[in-house]
Amino acid sequence: MDMRRSTPCSRCRQRFMAKSVTKGADVECPSCKPNYLPIPADEQYSSSQQQRYGLRSRMRCFYSQVRGKVHQSTVTPSLNPDPSAFNSMKRSSKRAVLCGITYNNLKQYRLKGTINDVRNMRDLLINNFGYPGHFIRVLTEEEADPRLIPTRKNIEDSLRWLVSDSRQGDSLVFFYSGHGLRQPDFDNDEDDGFDETICPVDFQEAGMIVDNDLNTLIVRPLTPGVTLHAIVDACHSGTILDLPKVYMSKEKKWVNSSPPSGAEKRTNGGLAISISACLDHQAAADTSAFTAGKMNGAMTYILAEILKKLRGPTYGDLFDLINETLDNVNQSSCLANTRFLRRLFNSNFSQVIYYTLNPFLV
Repeated sequence: MDMRRSTPCSRCRQRFMAKSVTKGADVECPSCKPNYLPIPADEQYSSSQQQRYGLRSRMRCFYSQVRGKVHQSTVTPSLNPDPSAFNSMKRSSKRAVLCGITYNNLKQYRLKGTINDVRNMRDLLINNFGYPGHFIRVLTEEEADPRLIPTRKNIEDSLRWLVSDSRQGDSLVFFYSGHGLRQPDFDNDEDDGFDETICPVDFQEAGMIVDNDLNTLIVRPLTPGVTLHAIVDACHSGTILDLPKVYMSKEKKWVNSSPPSGAEKRTNGGLAISISACLDHQAAADTSAFTAGKMNGAMTYILAEILKKLRGPTYGDLFDLINETLDNVNQSSCLANTRFLRRLFNSNFSQVIYYTLNPFLV
């Protein structure tokens, strides 16, 4: 009889069903356990082959197999079915830019759930909101087209494409899943003295994209009848678009966030709505609490699941449901066990969804 019991993973501490093991032994869950390739044994060769091939030859053969498997695993289907449509004369009233960055070449910054977030958001826009797939520009490190790698230049070019030639009735979406940081504000347009930023894959060379830049790129150009939803699943993302009104979802109240300097941050008559994973001073979480062995941004996953199951919720209902779900997950300690949070906190975690908007809605 196959005896299994709930066991905590020795790496991520997530519980999973495992066969009975010796008490105190390290056990890894399927998502943490590496996939080993066995070195070819002598039994795999005939006697004449064994004489011809020594250990060194077998090792060369083995490494060749490894390289082949690694190469195969890195070739993934593009999430951009027709990149040429981005530069065509055709247009759609529904357009989106989705950016997910794993920072694969920066081991200390690597993220695991961002590509899943992008796929989840793309499926949501196509299947639930009728966005045409060839007008959803996806930027990830998995794309073969160099124009679709999430560098600073490509992100900024994509955002210009998103808002260009906008007309009344257009519905635009900017989604970002990746690292967010803060840096000192020298323009006196932040109450807390810090600008919020997102981090392109080349941020160490090209620099970060600050909230002032995002406001200039995709908020200020919005004309009457154009609506932008920005969904940012990153740390320190509360006021990432520098919009003048903030809805505190926990306290259920509006807060004025106009810049002390008096700088103009509003749209040109359109509507901008930003949904952020946390407050400016908080960290966001990626977790496998919702899908065993698969990492997702907590806010992105919950948001998508709610919108898939509920048709037309109000913004207030949406944020109440997101925060209620996060509270329930926090109480069950699922988020506190994630790789990201264990590294940062070793303590209680609180993630609050932040909702900011342009005052033309009020």
